[in-house]
Amino acid sequence: MLALAMALCITEPSVTDSLAALHARGRTYAAFLAGAERRREMWQSNTAWGKVDPEVLARGRALAGPIRLLVVLEDGCSDSANTIPYLATFADSLGFVLDIRLVNSAEGKWVMERHRTGDGRAATPTVVILDAEGNDAGCWVERPAALARWMNDNRARLSQQDLMDGKFAWYNEDRGTSTVREILDILEHPYASGCGGNT
Repeated sequence: MLALAMALCITEPSVTDSLAALHARGRTYAAFLAGAERRREMWQSNTAWGKVDPEVLARGRALAGPIRLLVVLEDGCSDSANTIPYLATFADSLGFVLDIRLVNSAEGKWVMERHRTGDGRAATPTVVILDAEGNDAGCWVERPAALARWMNDNRARLSQQDLMDGKFAWYNEDRGTSTVREILDILEHPYASGCGGNT
């Protein structure tokens, strides 16, 4: 029982921590990108893509901002590198509507553990939407729902290499469209039950 209590203490935020405090300490996407070391070329090429669907852009501009988004990620995470650059591009296109701040998985461990994937994992990226009071208004985890389903359906019958090749092919075809649409759906309907993405 003592061991369980100690484990719970490790994953809970400190008394002085909160989503708002973590967001305030986070880096901008530009600062993160400048310091990214692993998968650097992937981060840079996906950031340079720079295309946002006009209909999605119009929906984003209709949001009442500023809205804070806290992103927990790692530069070596392929799911982060294939989703967050497109979210950052979308945010940049909206001006000051979305205020995105990024923290690593050590800083945001308790956030990830509160928003696990459907199969019980704490994963990067984890994106949390904060309301005006700094409360959790919704989240999106790891990868788009369609890709998560494809990977779950094929995990047992494909080799690890073929599974990863298929994942990267999916990302290259999608170019962040599903990620941005799913997160936009959450922004338009905060406080809905569950998390978007890999649930």
